[in-house]
Amino acid sequence: MPTPVTLAFSGDQHVHLKNFLFPGDGNEAVAFLLCGRREGDRRHRLTVREIHEIPYDHCLKRTATRVTWSPDYIDTILERAAAERLSVMKVHSHPGGYAAFSSTDDESDGQLLPMIRGWVEGDLMHGSVVMLPDGQMFGRVLRGHDLEAIDCVSVAGDDLHFWYADAGSITAPSFVASHAQAFDEGTIERLQRLSVAVIGASGTGSPTIEQLMRLGVGEIVSVDDDLMEDRNVNRILNSTMEDAADNRAKVDVMADAATRIGLGTRLIPIKKNLWHPDVVRAVAQCDVVFGCMDTIDGRYLLNMISTFYNIPYFDIGIRLLADQGRIREVCGTVNYIRPGRSSLVSRSLFTMNDVAAAGLARNDPAAHDRQVKDGYIRGAQGRRPAVISVNMFGSSLAVNEFLARLHPYREEANEYHAAVTFSLASMELISDQEEGICPLFSRAVGMGDARPLLRLMELAEKAQS
Repeated sequence: MPTPVTLAFSGDQHVHLKNFLFPGDGNEAVAFLLCGRREGDRRHRLTVREIHEIPYDHCLKRTATRVTWSPDYIDTILERAAAERLSVMKVHSHPGGYAAFSSTDDESDGQLLPMIRGWVEGDLMHGSVVMLPDGQMFGRVLRGHDLEAIDCVSVAGDDLHFWYADAGSITAPSFVASHAQAFDEGTIERLQRLSVAVIGASGTGSPTIEQLMRLGVGEIVSVDDDLMEDRNVNRILNSTMEDAADNRAKVDVMADAATRIGLGTRLIPIKKNLWHPDVVRAVAQCDVVFGCMDTIDGRYLLNMISTFYNIPYFDIGIRLLADQGRIREVCGTVNYIRPGRSSLVSRSLFTMNDVAAAGLARNDPAAHDRQVKDGYIRGAQGRRPAVISVNMFGSSLAVNEFLARLHPYREEANEYHAAVTFSLASMELISDQEEGICPLFSRAVGMGDARPLLRLMELAEKAQS
């Protein structure tokens, strides 16, 4: 069975493309996408990097059912694709809403796609995509001599879109009956098809995994290289003191729970640090990422993965300040990161100096301690309090934030909730609007696989070791 293919857009890319393809004159329009990729063992992910429109007045013919253009116009696009090993996707509109490839499309793609493959040498995937007036998309890629459907077209915007080639073909299991009363059949099916990465399997990671399983998410990639200890059992669901005594891997405890619960979720345990190249490649195949870790460099890396592979990222941060039984603050923030907009850096959660210091602490603790002592970098906080009720509150807020974007139900648009902060000390829930574009990350949107991985030399060094 061929590996499923996902074509992934950022929200801004999708809006831009829709505005161009539907100018209001009722005629078809056409553009070309240059895409990066993550060729994985579970799925291939094509990541939209650039959009190249064919100007309306450069088209030879534009009607309600056909658009033609001079092949010479795309020479420079194909040269770029060949030079940088990028996949090429033709995308055009169906203003009448015809939700299938027409015979005209079949004829056009039958000539165009082999020509593109011959021009852009190498074993790369190229294809054709159609957009409908409501923004929905479907497509196909050339594999061998055959055109095969793109399994999913995804959009990581304020709202999350996942359009499947065979939508409606999955039967909902009986256990979803209760929450199916709140969500429509399409949302239930999307949950069943999604692959979600949860980074961290402890305080917030464990309840996040638990909720996703019981919502019926099809696949969870659980990443954590840590082993169980006595002090973890107070906040890791489904764990036991026996697990701690046996020093079991936290992700194995999660995987056993998924099997025992038996709701059909496939949980893939990865007992490696997030900074291992194999982990980056595994996470880059997923549809959604939840960050359930408190390390600065780890959160920075997840922001990078989100940007390079056009993946929506939900970051959970918990802060509990207590001193000898006196609680001063209990708060947390869920940051939703959409590729191409603001980042955790531009939102001032940390600076690049903080990232460098965290990396030094991870790779050379002795050197880090010397620099802290000499005053060159700030010292890291020691072990902080951890209370399961607070962790679960933050985790629940993140999962509900995810659901609100998968199945929009709020009174105001999701753009007004880019970051949601709670304070149990002051009993407040505060939302911050999405603002600005992070210059540090914006140029990497849809980059896909790069050399070195994510353009980070540390990943290149590990890959060679």
